[in-house]
Amino acid sequence: MWDLAGGVAVVTGAGSGIGRELARQLAAEKMSLALAEVNEATLKETVGLIGSASAPISAHLVNVADPKQVEQFAAEVLAKHQRVTLLINNAGVAMHGTFQELSNADMEWLMGINFWGMIYGVRNFLPALKQQPKSRIVNLSSIFGIISPAGQTAYCASKFAVRGFTEALMHELERTSVGVTCVHPGGINTPISRNSRLGESASAAVRDVSVALFEKRLARTTPATAAARIVAGVKREEPRILIGKDAIQLERMQRLFPVRYWQIMMRNLKKAAAHGGFQTAAQKSAR
Repeated sequence: MWDLAGGVAVVTGAGSGIGRELARQLAAEKMSLALAEVNEATLKETVGLIGSASAPISAHLVNVADPKQVEQFAAEVLAKHQRVTLLINNAGVAMHGTFQELSNADMEWLMGINFWGMIYGVRNFLPALKQQPKSRIVNLSSIFGIISPAGQTAYCASKFAVRGFTEALMHELERTSVGVTCVHPGGINTPISRNSRLGESASAAVRDVSVALFEKRLARTTPATAAARIVAGVKREEPRILIGKDAIQLERMQRLFPVRYWQIMMRNLKKAAAHGGFQTAAQKSAR
């Protein structure tokens, strides 16, 4: 079991959701924190919610899609904290729309944050992480890095990319002091769905229906629960973390039905809608 106390954690996307809860829980583990967020107001809220911590906390306004800003962020963190033992690339965004409703600019915006933001984080902090006797990189993918729903071409592309990169990096760093973890949250009750951007020609009405369905039926796990699972997994040095029963069940269904899982999911959703209820296709197939 890895004792996190006394270490230095870098958390991106710390202004809300899982990132905010990770900051709070890692502070409780007596880690120093370097928190990054693009929104100054929410970043200040996170720092305020942590209150008086036993270890230093630094707050940094960073757009992770900007390589120069991430490079400067890393320099600031090392100047302030001298070292880094845990890097959590959590910052992420969502977008609604089918591929034909998205422009290239839409895709580039999302990939810039979800994928390239992670790359820039690893690129700039890996040298410092390798200097420690033990350290870890944690990259946030998604259950949509395992399954691919229609209407999520951009998001799935980014999260599959995060997963592929992270697993390859894990193998490359296997004999070093740097461990690597890939996280796959299922439905988490965070603002990411409500704040999802519309594709260039996507329907706002369809997006609103999708968001309502997600928040009512799928977003069953709280950010605090998700963060606790990540912290526990980091302490146990787990290479892969699935968050939520839905993620576990959907991952199992994808392994059992790698081609047919989408048809099974849609059939189950239609039946659930007809009866006014909801049950994941994975739950049904596991009976």
